[in-house]
Amino acid sequence: MNIIEAPSPNFNARTKPVSLIVLHYTGMESGQAALDRMCDPAAKVSAHYMVEEDGRIFRLVDESRRAWHAGVSEWAGETDINSISIGIEIVNGGHDYALPDYLVTQINAVISLTKEIMSRHSIPAHRVVGHSDIAPDRKQDPGEKFPWQKLAAAGCSIWPDFMPPGKGRSFLRKGTVHGVVADLQGELADIGFPWNTNRAYDEHMVKVVEAFQRRFRPELIDGIIDKQTRWRIDQVASITVGRSTLNIPRQLDDPA
Repeated sequence: MNIIEAPSPNFNARTKPVSLIVLHYTGMESGQAALDRMCDPAAKVSAHYMVEEDGRIFRLVDESRRAWHAGVSEWAGETDINSISIGIEIVNGGHDYALPDYLVTQINAVISLTKEIMSRHSIPAHRVVGHSDIAPDRKQDPGEKFPWQKLAAAGCSIWPDFMPPGKGRSFLRKGTVHGVVADLQGELADIGFPWNTNRAYDEHMVKVVEAFQRRFRPELIDGIIDKQTRWRIDQVASITVGRSTLNIPRQLDDPA
């Protein structure tokens, strides 16, 4: 790959080894505007790489350094995400600009770059995440149009293989207090989402479920656990931890 050097002053020293890749969209009117911002000392934001729509890859911060891309975030119990991660910004206007489609050339470049980073740092596919995964209460990027399934097919992400037919009834939603909620919270925490189980389907759980759906069920993002979302949580947790940890009857609709 041809890497274009575009050094940013916005970095500091890592305190932990790299073990995670975080994908973002830039959410600005152009790639140049995003590049200018990430290279502005006053902005105090950066990433290690930026991938333009035409597939050009810019390196802003060396991988040995701690770029400032994650903000307040958490994954698998780790809260200093900047120290453990490589941040990749993907040029896309995001939700503020009607979430344009990602371009094929651009995604192919993202896949190539991600593969190289995974190889250099021995990062498994389930440790490639989106900004909305690590900060579900405040972020939506890279968004529901990002082709996670294509990345998974290339070995750069994970994807649940089996999809149950039909949407099914919704059976868990905001306000529900039930042992099944705690079980699902435990599975979402096993995947990596920031959580302490409390049995309550509160606003934070809505945001986490929306983040899960944005990633693994983008055709319907409503913060409600219906049959498909329930199955996919179980499958992704199984992939992540290597076993199924949830024991909920498959026919369960509304908790008693």
